[in-house]
Amino acid sequence: MTEAIRGFWAASATPLVADGSVDHTRLASHAKHLFSKGVDGVVLFGTTGEGTSFNVGERVATIEAMLTAGVAPERIGIGGGFPAITDSIALTRAVLGLGLRHVLLLPPYFDRSVTPEGIEDAFAAIIDGVADDRLRASLYHIPQVSGVPIPTTVAANLRKRYGKQVAGLKDSSGDFKQFQAFRAAAPELAITVGNEPDIARAIAAGGAGTICGMANIVPGLVKGMVDGKDVEAPMQAAADLVVKTPSLVATLKAILAAQTGDAGWLRVRSPLRALSDGTALKRKLDALMAPAIA
Repeated sequence: MTEAIRGFWAASATPLVADGSVDHTRLASHAKHLFSKGVDGVVLFGTTGEGTSFNVGERVATIEAMLTAGVAPERIGIGGGFPAITDSIALTRAVLGLGLRHVLLLPPYFDRSVTPEGIEDAFAAIIDGVADDRLRASLYHIPQVSGVPIPTTVAANLRKRYGKQVAGLKDSSGDFKQFQAFRAAAPELAITVGNEPDIARAIAAGGAGTICGMANIVPGLVKGMVDGKDVEAPMQAAADLVVKTPSLVATLKAILAAQTGDAGWLRVRSPLRALSDGTALKRKLDALMAPAIA
């Protein structure tokens, strides 16, 4: 598990306490619950985890708390993308020092006019700046959110330049043709998908597995996709319930609050706005899941 992220990983939601800081105790408990449902590892501070709302210090403190709570470092990945390359370097160095190896790297975002050469330069600057052979980075392709795609040529070039330090790529574009293009351009990369309905076909086509947000609320259904079971239709319906809302994160957290009976899960960081109640959403999800569970 140390060379690249493979199998079934959850893009974890981030629980908060009343002042908006990370609830470390609840997060560790959530991770352990997911492990009991067949999840291999958790990625913290990705898109589902409101990652761009947390600074370097907050992310490092959370990793320290997770390790203290007994979560093994090889089962933790962390979102390490920032607009500032120096922040990505600082975070990556810190978590490598704590025993982690898996860091998901967004290209620097905000400037959407960058060239493929500029994107490659940015990733290279991070890897060179970290200068640690323990790193097993996954490039993070989610252009509909970040605004900056990772060209297939950049993924291939970085793997050739850095070998296992560029271990994988997470494709959250939701476009299966894009997944296939990454596989063709960089077959040595462990490519995971974030779009849950694509999991089974991606694994069948040589993909490494998934890192996905729906694992927070329907881990059994996602596990069915990973195992190749015929559950694509309920998986698509469940994903649509969450994704086709104004805020994926707020919706997912509202369902978590209803599932656990813990209203603390409703909290989100600004600029997101929390939903007041997730009970109706949970009921809809339960109704969608009933045929798949039967």
